[in-house]
Amino acid sequence: MKNTAPPCPCGSGASFDRCCGPYLDGTAPAPTAEALMRSRYSAYTQLREDYLLATWHPTTRPTVLGLANEAPTKWLGLEVRRHEQQDADHAIVEFVARYKINGRAHRLHEVSRFVREDGRWFYVDGTIGK
Repeated sequence: MKNTAPPCPCGSGASFDRCCGPYLDGTAPAPTAEALMRSRYSAYTQLREDYLLATWHPTTRPTVLGLANEAPTKWLGLEVRRHEQQDADHAIVEFVARYKINGRAHRLHEVSRFVREDGRWFYVDGTIGK
């Protein structure tokens, strides 16, 4: 029997239900900073502002993102370039996300910082690359 579940937007090759889905629906926490970063990308593709804010560390989290008020974004793909576990509770993930707004292609190259508190990973902030 062929798997007909939609592929995960994060580009892992797995189905959404077996990849980022459980994190976005709250049935499981992301086990690594990379898994959290991938799930946050998937959340952006689905305009899941609730998930993005819930996984953003409270010290750097904005009040709102306003994704629904922005020009529609077509997400094209995610490339994880590296995942470095700095210690048990700190990690960085470097990625490139490609997308289009109003037909114009863009890419976001970021080195993101993550922290784990009470067994849950949170996005802290990132440095935008070139």
